[in-house]
Amino acid sequence: MSVEQEERHNLSLEVMDEEDDYPTLSEHTLQALKEFLSEQSSATGESLEDVRLVAEDWRLSQFWYDRDTAETIAEEIRNLFASTRSPVACVACPTLYAYLKKIDPGIPVQLLEYDKRFEQYGSDYIFYDYNLPEELPPESKQAYKIIVADPPYLSKECLEKVAQTISYLSQREEHYLLLLTGEVQKEVAAKLLKVYPCGFRPQHTNKLGNEFRLFTNYDPGQRLGGWEQLRNL
Repeated sequence: MSVEQEERHNLSLEVMDEEDDYPTLSEHTLQALKEFLSEQSSATGESLEDVRLVAEDWRLSQFWYDRDTAETIAEEIRNLFASTRSPVACVACPTLYAYLKKIDPGIPVQLLEYDKRFEQYGSDYIFYDYNLPEELPPESKQAYKIIVADPPYLSKECLEKVAQTISYLSQREEHYLLLLTGEVQKEVAAKLLKVYPCGFRPQHTNKLGNEFRLFTNYDPGQRLGGWEQLRNL
C-alpha cells in the first residue's frame, strides 16, 4: 500500500508502509475505520470532508489556506454571487474552489489550475499555465463578474501575467476581483489591477515567511476587515 494521507479538520489519518516497522491496515479495516470516524464527526456536527483532496506540492508553490481563511473568502464570494448571479473563476486557488463547493454546491465555479491532479473536478477544471495567460477556452473570455486569483509566485512577472488572465476573464462593464498575494506586491497590484488591501489577513496551514494579504478592487464595507484604501483617505 502506498502512502495515503487525508487531512481532516482536527483529525489526521495516516497509513504508511515506507518501512517494514510501520503497521498497516487492510483495505476492509481502513474503510471500517473511516466509516466510524465519519459517524463520530456527524455526531458532533462537524464534517470530515476537507478541502485538501491532494497534498501540497511545494515544487508548484502550493500552499493551502487554513480553514478560517478559506471560509471567510468563500462567504464573501457567496455574498457577491447572491447579488450578481455570475459564475466564479478561481485562478490557482484550489482550496477556495473546494470550500465554495462545500458551502454552496449551487454556485458555478471554474478552477483554473496547472496541477492536473485537479482534473478530478471534471468540467469545473481548466488547465492553466500562467506563462500562457490567455490560452484558455474561448467561452471563458469576458465571462466572469467574480474572479479570485492567487498567483503561484511572488514576482512582478508572475503577477503581470496573471493580470493578463484576469483581463481576459473579466466582464468589461463590472467585475469583482479578490487577489491573494504577498504584501511585497502591494504597489504592483495597485498599478496593474487597481486593487487595495483589506484588513483581513489570510493564513495558510503551513506558515509562510512572507506576509500575505487580500486585495480587492471594490469596497467590501465592514466585511473582510474593511478596505485600507478608505482608511487612508
